[in-house]
Amino acid sequence: MKKNFKSFIGGTIVAAVFAVAPSVSAQNLQTGYFDDNYMYRFQSNPAFANEGKGFVAMPGLGNMNVGTNGTLGVNHIFYNVNGQTTTMLNPGVSASEALDGIKNKSRIGVSFRETVLAGGFKAWGGYNTVSINARADVGVALPKDIFRLAKEGLSNTTYDLSDISARGAVWAEIGFGHSRQIMSNLRVGATLKVLVGAGSVYANVKDAKLRLMNDTWVGEVNAELNGSIDGLGYKTSYNEDTKRDYVDGFDLDGFGGPDGYGVALDLGAVYTLNQDWEFSASLLDLGFISWSNNMVATTNGLQGVSTNDYSFNVDNNESWDDFVNNLSKLYQLEDKGDQGSRTTGIGATMNLAAQYTLPVYRKARFGFLNTTRINGNFSWTDFRLSGTVEPVKCFSATASMGMGTFGFSFGWMLNVKVPGFNFFLASDRTPFKLAKPGVPLNSNMNINLGMNFPF
Repeated sequence: MKKNFKSFIGGTIVAAVFAVAPSVSAQNLQTGYFDDNYMYRFQSNPAFANEGKGFVAMPGLGNMNVGTNGTLGVNHIFYNVNGQTTTMLNPGVSASEALDGIKNKSRIGVSFRETVLAGGFKAWGGYNTVSINARADVGVALPKDIFRLAKEGLSNTTYDLSDISARGAVWAEIGFGHSRQIMSNLRVGATLKVLVGAGSVYANVKDAKLRLMNDTWVGEVNAELNGSIDGLGYKTSYNEDTKRDYVDGFDLDGFGGPDGYGVALDLGAVYTLNQDWEFSASLLDLGFISWSNNMVATTNGLQGVSTNDYSFNVDNNESWDDFVNNLSKLYQLEDKGDQGSRTTGIGATMNLAAQYTLPVYRKARFGFLNTTRINGNFSWTDFRLSGTVEPVKCFSATASMGMGTFGFSFGWMLNVKVPGFNFFLASDRTPFKLAKPGVPLNSNMNINLGMNFPF
């Protein structure tokens, strides 16, 4: 039984990592916050205005940001033992080596943002922007006891597996922004965004305790799953032991279109103290989406399970089906059907920044930026110091160093802007160590590029 349960936990960890690691991630480019040539600074602070009359984005390629971030990386799961790649469960990897680098709660946050169409122009006493973006936000949180159980085996009497959670949402936004100078040294801006939701899922294991006996393990679980996707349903099977149906899969009967609508607001301000110092602040994504349905599956409160019959050994494709079925039996989620509408936020972001321009060489400036994402269990913060140089009007370069929830990061940006054409290439988190297949050893990396036409 110990070997089987250990395989179950290990399979869960590896599955969670690979479900997220290859995905794409994109928040607003922090390294470009202080670069005047970066066309999309208005997405980080709607008070910013671009130089010149305006711009039009290359459709689909105006601003594309791809990457991942988190506190759990490939280097926490895979190790090199005697020249071969193996998992943390290998006896050649000590428990202290495998567990010391894992936080009490490991998180992997995944989001996607692509500017489909965008443009900016000067009119009505200020600078205006219009943009259409496709966005997604996904997060997974795992407690350290899962990894401890996987590595140490059933060596303790109690494991706390609570606060396992996962969330995901996909939506499109249409934004209308305006910024203007209201005082000689103060500029303000706002962007109103109309949101169209494609789908949302939220799963939360509120309580999960595992008590180990001689030949039996006893579990107590309180979990709930909320799904808001048009055409979504749950597959169920009958459990002969409990004499009831339980959820053991998903069923998506086509996709009929949007399932939710909402609004959001971006607010920003820029204060110029003198020719050397500038301060700015912004609050982004202050809004919500109201979903038209809510498919609920729940344990109906705290549920107890006592057994030694389940087998969670995952070593081939055939046993994977058994794994999924037995896991469904363990949680015993009951399909409650559509419980009506529900409302969710999209995760707000706060930016606080200060910029200093060198008096002796005004083509060089330094900036300090604090970015905080407010999103429940998947909140994070980053403190970043940047240096930007613009030796000629058509070219600028930036380097940045960040420290925060996801550890240390190095960013950079190259920006070319000539009459009628702009191209930039950047990264907030540059991976320095790669595994043999080219996969970063941690979960922090991104690449940002865009092509636009200023006028």
